[in-house]
Amino acid sequence: MTLPIPDDMQQPEEIMWQGRFITAKRRGKWEYVGRARGIHAAVIVAIDDGQILLVDQYRVPLARRCIELPAGLVGDGDAPDEDNAVAASRELEEETGYRAETMTKLGEFFSSPGMVSESFTLFRAGGLTKVSEGGGVEGEDIIVHRVPLDDLPHYVEDLRAQGYAIDVKMLLLLGGSFLKADT
Repeated sequence: MTLPIPDDMQQPEEIMWQGRFITAKRRGKWEYVGRARGIHAAVIVAIDDGQILLVDQYRVPLARRCIELPAGLVGDGDAPDEDNAVAASRELEEETGYRAETMTKLGEFFSSPGMVSESFTLFRAGGLTKVSEGGGVEGEDIIVHRVPLDDLPHYVEDLRAQGYAIDVKMLLLLGGSFLKADT
């Protein structure tokens, strides 16, 4: 069975505005944004001895700090053809101070497909070794959190009560706690 192609998808894509990192586009009646120059992201699930590594940093669009999985852009620097797994390893070490022996690709995902065309590749880091304090590169103010997986739902709720934003990718880790029926 072949599904019909919506009228909007038959329209040409127009670039309305383009900056260094994002592009605003229109196709038919739909307006959306995407990463400029084909840049995409790598996101890392890093669990060490039953504790998940999380980062928090101030996010200008939200005007507050946000708790997130470690992540970063692929190919935005001197290596535009950078491999996703290499970028994931680099970002994990820069942000958290942990080096991974392995990076297992878990798939490509889209965080807000009704508004953003950006995708991210999700990786699971294995064989973690602490090599530095992390905190990101110059100009980033990243705080690293090591949280026991069993305590994660309460930890996130405490941060939310303090005014933190919670990245949608945290649902990967919180899904089970949301699906349990109230008893």
